[in-house]
Amino acid sequence: MSEIDAKPPQENPLTNIIVNVLIPIAALTMMSDDPAIREMDGDKVRMWDLGPMKALCLALALPILYGLWFFIKHKKLNFFSVVGLVSVLLTGGLTLYLWQEDGSIRSSAPVLFGIKEGSIPLILGLAILASHWTKTPLLNTFLYSPQIFDIKKIEKHVSERSTLEAYGKLLFVCTICFAASFLISTVANFLLAQHFLGGIDFDDKAAARQEYNKGVGKLTGWGFIAIGIPILVILMFVMWYLVNGIKKLTGLETDEILLPR
Repeated sequence: MSEIDAKPPQENPLTNIIVNVLIPIAALTMMSDDPAIREMDGDKVRMWDLGPMKALCLALALPILYGLWFFIKHKKLNFFSVVGLVSVLLTGGLTLYLWQEDGSIRSSAPVLFGIKEGSIPLILGLAILASHWTKTPLLNTFLYSPQIFDIKKIEKHVSERSTLEAYGKLLFVCTICFAASFLISTVANFLLAQHFLGGIDFDDKAAARQEYNKGVGKLTGWGFIAIGIPILVILMFVMWYLVNGIKKLTGLETDEILLPR
């Protein structure tokens, strides 16, 4: 078997996030205006105004189709597709609840949307931490990947040098630090929701709907920044800490613990 055949197929995390999360949420945010309500308010109906239910179905289609394709190809669930589905369902379901039949928006929107925005990174952080005690730790999906590290060689040297306990502690510390970045994002996302949705005048129905859509759009974009920046900073630290820890425990150099690219 050739080296190429021996390597597991590589999935680009950025592509996964864009396809399964960013595009569906953007579609849901931009296409949820109800054409009938826009006509009633004297606004021009745009070709992408589908209404909240049709926009939700369209937004759900992409992660579902991508997830099915991934499952057929790799015989396993795509983690990012699951996250995308949950995110779109939460956003769409909350929008359907907040948009009342008369076109008004419930005044509880800032708090409920803040809870929703914070719940996704919170669930991810807790899942990463809990998965440490399973056969498939999520740290291996995001960071300590067998596509990047020569884990078999590392564990062989760890076993030979009797540093298995220290190796386990190293991975646990890295898991805690990585999970903490998502918990930081939880707080940041909740505060962003209060900032972008907290100033809406809910007594003005037409203005409230427009401000709600604008607020959700800004919240979606800034929400990924709030998640991305702490994760990126902590990820760089965790990678440095992990590589240096493995080098000390195995006696190997950096190019020996990483797979050739």
